[in-house]
Amino acid sequence: MSCSTPEASGLDPSVLRDQLLELWLRKDLQTIHWAAQQGFSKLDDPLEGFLTILESCPGKQKGWSQSLGQCLLMEFQKWTKEHPEVTLSSHPEQQALALQHRALRLLTNTQTVCVDTLVKLYQLSSLDTALLQQHILRLQDLNCYKEATVLSIKLKIQKELDMEEMCIPLIWQDKLPLAESFVTGDNHLEQQLVTLLDSWCHPSFNVEEIRRRFPHLTLSKHHLSQIQPKLLTKHVIRLLEKFNIDQGLCPNAVRKRRQDSLRFLMHKTFVEKSMTEENWSDHVQYVVADDIELQIQLVELLVKYCGLQKASQWSLRYSIPRNRLPWGVWDTQQSLPPDLQLVHVSDSAQTEEWIPSEAHTQKFYQVPLTKDRVHLVDTPEALQRCQNSLLKEGGVVGVDMEWQPSFGCVSAQQVALIQLAVFDQVFLLDLCANGFCQHPNTLSFIRTLFSQRTVLKLGYGMSGDVKCLVSTWQHLLEEPLKMEGMLDLLNIHQKIQRGKVKRLHDGPKEVLVGEDSVERGLSLLVQQVLGRPLDKAEQISNWQKRPLRISQIRYAVADAYCLLDVYSVLSSNPAKFGLPADLRSISFSQPEKSKDMKQKGKQAKKASSKEECQGAQWVSPPRSNAEKDLPCGNKPQEDFPPLSPQQLRVVCDNMLQGLGRYLRCLGVDVVMLESSDDHRKAAKLAQAEGRVILTCGQPYQTLRSQVGEGRCLLLNCSDKAKDQAVQVLRHFNVQATPCDIFSRCQACNSDQYVAVPREDMIKMLKQKGFLQDQDKDQDQDQDQDQGTDLIQQEAQQQTEDPLSDILTSEPPRYAPQCQWAALSDLDPDTLSFPGGAPIQLHTVPPSILPRIPHFYICTRCGKVFWEGSHFGRVLSLFQEVLNISDGDEAGCSTSSQ
Repeated sequence: MSCSTPEASGLDPSVLRDQLLELWLRKDLQTIHWAAQQGFSKLDDPLEGFLTILESCPGKQKGWSQSLGQCLLMEFQKWTKEHPEVTLSSHPEQQALALQHRALRLLTNTQTVCVDTLVKLYQLSSLDTALLQQHILRLQDLNCYKEATVLSIKLKIQKELDMEEMCIPLIWQDKLPLAESFVTGDNHLEQQLVTLLDSWCHPSFNVEEIRRRFPHLTLSKHHLSQIQPKLLTKHVIRLLEKFNIDQGLCPNAVRKRRQDSLRFLMHKTFVEKSMTEENWSDHVQYVVADDIELQIQLVELLVKYCGLQKASQWSLRYSIPRNRLPWGVWDTQQSLPPDLQLVHVSDSAQTEEWIPSEAHTQKFYQVPLTKDRVHLVDTPEALQRCQNSLLKEGGVVGVDMEWQPSFGCVSAQQVALIQLAVFDQVFLLDLCANGFCQHPNTLSFIRTLFSQRTVLKLGYGMSGDVKCLVSTWQHLLEEPLKMEGMLDLLNIHQKIQRGKVKRLHDGPKEVLVGEDSVERGLSLLVQQVLGRPLDKAEQISNWQKRPLRISQIRYAVADAYCLLDVYSVLSSNPAKFGLPADLRSISFSQPEKSKDMKQKGKQAKKASSKEECQGAQWVSPPRSNAEKDLPCGNKPQEDFPPLSPQQLRVVCDNMLQGLGRYLRCLGVDVVMLESSDDHRKAAKLAQAEGRVILTCGQPYQTLRSQVGEGRCLLLNCSDKAKDQAVQVLRHFNVQATPCDIFSRCQACNSDQYVAVPREDMIKMLKQKGFLQDQDKDQDQDQDQDQGTDLIQQEAQQQTEDPLSDILTSEPPRYAPQCQWAALSDLDPDTLSFPGGAPIQLHTVPPSILPRIPHFYICTRCGKVFWEGSHFGRVLSLFQEVLNISDGDEAGCSTSSQ
């Protein structure tokens, strides 16, 4: 319908707004849709009239998931699609410009979801760049940093803005992903962001510099913990690879990572003694390279771990200046005879025996092959012989790969050795041999092997191997490997783990995969199935150095051949391990298949779907209220028995503290790691207390092998904490109710409270000097004087009896979900609980005493709580996953008043 027809003109926008507001307050959304569509058609100028309506719409109300303005924006967008003649270009230039200015002003307080619609409807990108820039700066002056960034991205004016002014507030408010979005696509901005983060990794960086530059920023302890050098270094290294930036631009983060690697190597070699000195020497030289500061640090660490002689030898090797040497090293240098002044590392490549010692044979898995059955493939001719032996119909091949450890020092990990095992021989493809990797036949053979459907290829965690293959041959980026006939034993292992977890819940406790065992990953699977673990001493070794040592060759052969033995045992008696008769039905999870399954899930529009991914449980962000994706490899949520929040016990790693706080709000038993805690602490807590680990990013790869797939959940760290909490609740089928909100202390996770009537709270505040008599409060304002008068009147009505030993006659909503202690347990002199925690009386404002009848105190940490508006906010945030009955609705409306 045209907006200019007589019957469709003349409706006053304010009249339409009032009609729509009345329907909105009645929650009559169906009628709102009809009335809005009809009303927009009757406006004289729909674009101008709609702005008038938006300008006077009320904001978002408590307990509502969206505002009236958001609802009308969606309706108007639908209406404009049906009326394409209504455009800004149909208006005179001056009138169109005025409408654009009005729409731009609306973006000051408009939520992010509305920005796109307004920008498109009113063509805001066509406004003068200086005007848009001025508006962005105005938003920043109002401390609307997120809104300013989102709008600048939508308007595509990032180049016109100061990167640091835009991104620093975001980073300090834990919104680094948004800062990344701001710079993505512009190489100069990307370099600026990474260089900025790197500057914060320098030892001399002082937080106060940022405080002085942004005095209006308020930083919590959590926000400060996110800018520690360890976390910043991780971000810098990640962004270097994401943006393909030269690591020379980030010397501080790279040095920090190398320092950490150096300490790791020292610990592995001289404390754990799990690394040979040959491997240590190779890696140390790679890590310190030609960095004089790292060389000096190496000498200092050697003094600590090994003594002055070894430190002196390495200081001579690197010619460390005398004035930079630790105490005693120079004197030791002078006393060393010439034959001891050089670093001597034994070369065992030619002296080792193929047959290991008897002790080694008794302790570790052994390959039943002689040395002559192991073939080094480094020429096209040898490759042809390998191909003739492996590409036989119905054959089974164990596949493994080795590459040089980078210790996180930003270098692509290229494959150095590919091991291919059949039952009577093993082939080692030496990709470091001169010209062999670059020969076209080599890559052609790899493509043929992986795509051969009639040859079963066995691997363990093959996603990492494939990733390194892509780094080795860039052609695989343009034409990816075709993967056919693959069986990843990691998937088999995880199914075994899930079976053990189920038996743990259903019957007597069994040892979980990874529990009470030093073995991990493939070594643990070999131990479980074949009786002895793998010898992993050469796992972290220099795989690019030639010739390879016998111990390296033995390790490489065992890693590939053991896959054949494990498969033979599992396939001969799968029921013993809780596996199906056809092991191949446990599919190999390659990326293409994952995408296919996700696409099928979308087409079917199921409420939940199974996604196959690289051995990981990944919770996808919510797509809609009706359609949610479940973590990979899990059954649909309706198959999980419903849990109360109190039954779910989790441990959140230090990247998910926001999620942990939200889950505690809803009554879930949550332990949160501190920012300085190692991720391995999560595995120990999960094993000791039966908790599920919630994590994101790289730690998942380590944690899942320690506690099993069913006990470790991977979340998307770019999602908001609220969305992550919703995903966790849906995944575990947690049936939360309003009565669960605040049933657990948000500070310490305790679920035991003591109820304190207002009268007793007044006594305690007076006892500790936080509430003075009326004659001492004359300097306070009138409102507080009135509050104090009321407090004094009520206090005078109380007797001088000891603190009441009662629970309030009107317990809070969450009373049934908590444990309640007696007030008499409190020490009357120190006002502390038996565990030693004093009541945090300093957090109770005297001005709230007249209107708060009861207080609730956590007995573990002493934090004081009272009923307020926070409950309504949490209820509004999570109403989509809360089970709210009619009685709950009445109670909720009362509690939030």
